Amino acid sequence: MFQGKWVVPASIVISLALIALAIIYRVGNSSQVFTSTPFSADFSSLERTLIEAGAIDSSRFSETVRTELNLLWAFGLANENRILTAGPMMDSRYGGAGNFASTGGWTLARGNAMDHYAMHRLVVLNEDEQELVERVSKNIYRPCCGNPTHFPDCNHGMAMLGLLELLAADGADEAALYRAALAMNRKWFPDTYDAIDRYLSAKNMLPAEENPKLALSYDYSSTEGYRRILTEVAPSPSQGGGSCGV
Repeated sequence: MFQGKWVVPASIVISLALIALAIIYRVGNSSQVFTSTPFSADFSSLERTLIEAGAIDSSRFSETVRTELNLLWAFGLANENRILTAGPMMDSRYGGAGNFASTGGWTLARGNAMDHYAMHRLVVLNEDEQELVERVSKNIYRPCCGNPTHFPDCNHGMAMLGLLELLAADGADEAALYRAALAMNRKWFPDTYDAIDRYLSAKNMLPAEENPKLALSYDYSSTEGYRRILTEVAPSPSQGGGSCGV
């Protein structure tokens, strides 16, 4: 294990970054989203790190809940970051950070989820990396909510925050973060992005993969943006995904 910045072993961060950046596979004019086997040795190492920290209780982390989404959710919730400690999650109007789906809904920790909220220095970002994550997270929405990743009030938002932190720590640039975020959102919400693809095509606009920043923005990927799109294109046959619980 490396000392200093890398509290999570660097091999985990690098492997996760490579997986995230490789999950878009283009075939002709279409694209498929895939990941390598979710629980390769490197994902197992990440799981062990989260278990050691207590963010995951091994006795409750069964095969049915052992997913990339849940691993990244646990990581995003547990890793110390000022988005969690000084961002919208801490707004007093909401009665405390423990009242959201991303916190109260994480029932797989040892003890209370808030015992681990931003409590573990798993990956430490320098100022440039932190600013990158903050800037990008404010423009990445998910169709289950009207909030950006900078306000990670559900599991998908918290998992996306974790992914952005891992990528930024590995030196990924802004464009790479957007590409990886789109690929993950597409995996989590396939119906939404099928509809967005058809909408962009009908408008003769660039496909989502060629302009991921636009596709992930409020006007397309938020709940409200997706509803607007559905006024012009028919919803896709359900492919599942999108649950905000464990």
